[in-house]
Amino acid sequence: MKKFLGFLSLCGLSIVAHAQTDSASTLSLEEAVIYSGKFAEKKKNVSQPVDVITSRSIARFNAQNTGDLLLNTGNVFVQKSQQGGSSPILRGFEASRVLIVVDGIRLNNAIYRAGHLQNVITVDQNMLERVEILYGPASTLYGSDALGGVIHLRTRLPQLSTTGKTMFSSSSMLRYSTANKENTIHTNYQVRGKKWAWLHSMTFSEFGDLRMGNRYHKKYPDFGRRSLLIETVNNIDQLIVNTNDDIQRYSGYKQWDLTGKLVFKPTVFNTHVLNLQHSNSSNIPRYDRLQDLKNFPLYGISLRWAEWYYGPQTRYLVSYEWANTQNRIADEIRFNINYQDNKESRQQREFMAFHQFDSRREHIKVAAFNFDLKEKWGTNELTAGVDGQFNFLQSTADRTDLITGQVKPLDSRYFNGKNRMHYLGIYAQHLKKMRGGKLVLNDGIRIQAHSLYATIKDNSFFNFPFTSIKQHPTAVTWNLGLVHIPNEKFRISTNLSSGFRTPNIDDASRVFESSGNLQRLVVPNPDIKPEYTYSGDLQLKYTSQKFSTEVTAFYTLFRNAIALAPFQLDGKDSILYNGTLSQVIANQNARKAFIRGINYRLEIKLSKALSWETTLSSTYGRFTANDKAIKPLDHIPPFYGKSTLLYKGSKLQGEFFIHFNGWKKIKDFNLDGEDNAQYATPDGMPSWYTLNCRVSYQVLKTLQLQTGLENILDRNYRYFASGFSAPGRNLYLTLRTNF
Repeated sequence: MKKFLGFLSLCGLSIVAHAQTDSASTLSLEEAVIYSGKFAEKKKNVSQPVDVITSRSIARFNAQNTGDLLLNTGNVFVQKSQQGGSSPILRGFEASRVLIVVDGIRLNNAIYRAGHLQNVITVDQNMLERVEILYGPASTLYGSDALGGVIHLRTRLPQLSTTGKTMFSSSSMLRYSTANKENTIHTNYQVRGKKWAWLHSMTFSEFGDLRMGNRYHKKYPDFGRRSLLIETVNNIDQLIVNTNDDIQRYSGYKQWDLTGKLVFKPTVFNTHVLNLQHSNSSNIPRYDRLQDLKNFPLYGISLRWAEWYYGPQTRYLVSYEWANTQNRIADEIRFNINYQDNKESRQQREFMAFHQFDSRREHIKVAAFNFDLKEKWGTNELTAGVDGQFNFLQSTADRTDLITGQVKPLDSRYFNGKNRMHYLGIYAQHLKKMRGGKLVLNDGIRIQAHSLYATIKDNSFFNFPFTSIKQHPTAVTWNLGLVHIPNEKFRISTNLSSGFRTPNIDDASRVFESSGNLQRLVVPNPDIKPEYTYSGDLQLKYTSQKFSTEVTAFYTLFRNAIALAPFQLDGKDSILYNGTLSQVIANQNARKAFIRGINYRLEIKLSKALSWETTLSSTYGRFTANDKAIKPLDHIPPFYGKSTLLYKGSKLQGEFFIHFNGWKKIKDFNLDGEDNAQYATPDGMPSWYTLNCRVSYQVLKTLQLQTGLENILDRNYRYFASGFSAPGRNLYLTLRTNF
């Protein structure tokens, strides 16, 4: 893999040397407008690295969910613990350290965990108009959580009629894939008036049990095999042999998404938008946990869990936004008020434990607002605003005897009393163009206050030496960047920024049983403090009519980093939990950590219709533990990338591409963190590559056909930190209609 990287770099350098003598007209750096800075801004003026996934690319990737959409870029690493999971990683940061934003609204809430998340798939990828990915700390604009970056998902906005008459339009999509017997249907309908427009959509997906690849690594011929299952017949659990161990039984699920948007534009200066979103799912089996083993006194070594699944994950969002471009305050102002209602649960039962069906449920309500303005004068632009988010959590749990029906209270995942967490911040972001726009300064500052309040109503389960956690941290973050555009071909940008993340309710009060060879119990730690990052990056880009190359390097200092580490509860380093002696661990502030990495991109236009695109990423991270030992930081992906040969014709488009990951050796795993060494081989996670192709053809003006064959060689592989194997050879077919 290193030789491959070196080869591509050498190719890139040689082509640069050739391109510098090319007198052909260059591509303009004005090509992209981004909105992740709250208002529209030309991408070339922003010092922070930003990727844009356009609507055309979204349709071209034709992904099953939003997580797979991000994975298809080749620039975002995505972890999966189950088929209904996707946890993006940006610059070695994951889950609660990556901020997910939809239509300007924070999705991160008080129970976004630091491990692995699946919340990004609750946003319907079929309704996305564009995705903007900001790399590196973005706390100045967005506040807490944006340590690794921001993934900003923008859904489609209904368009007004341009003829003065009411107009109607609709589009639909049908998709089928073989690896998991997927059936997806999407439809949307739009009514367009002169001053108002309404758009609504529905997507339903049914995913069966996923078949993984049958071509196994020679050294690990059984890696990932689903050989044993637990089936319940007549109220008796039976350990049986899987008749087809390439099928990851108990991995299927269903999901449906509804979106509605109303735009009202009474004048050319005023726009009102009502945004309604709902996502729901069936039960989603926690596939990785269904592989865990346990030595039962009566039955010997067996699969531990007869049932372990997430209950239906529901997300409701309603927001109102007002935008104005003519007023006495600023050139542009925008006000958004929104409310989210989210429910999630965890249901589990051990082998033959019919008297212990455990249910832990979370219901979190989030109210928030944003007020932003933009003012221009001379060569200056100022974006400023105030925002707030208010979280209210109810955490409950009970244990049901499935034989008698008796229900008893159980220790909940979070404190069983009142749980609240609130944010309030004010920020200013400034941009100044100098030397005729060839030099652009970016600078900004944010002041943010937080409060966290969590109480224990019933302390009888653990008898913790405390019954409440109260925190009121404040933070000041900043960014300073410079863009230099000496000519139309070259662009150099550098950026320094700080980021912060205040401990949320999941960090401070979670009680959680971790899996692995050594059972571990995560307990609350009321003394953890906010974590901070200080990051610098340098980006060099060269663009001509036929060639483009880009290199981005970054280095991040991570201070007060929150990490799981051995802990003592009432002076004990191990306690009995669920009948198993478990090591006690807790979130703690490691003294310091660092992450460094590099991203390389290359695009060559071989002809008017044919191009070659390649992206490569490498990340390295370590932290200093309390015992001063240097240890691997978790969430650090291996070397990875994608290389694509792309053809774009008037009606026919096609591409052949390679996805690849390097080795993640076991010595580079964080064994106390979230790297899930128990789901890897004894040597770590093996390297892999897949060969893939896809084609789309515009049959009629209103009808498009898409088909693809993924993992052509049927390789068996897993992404790093995943307890779920990737799809084997997969053929899919998609029909799209527009009327």
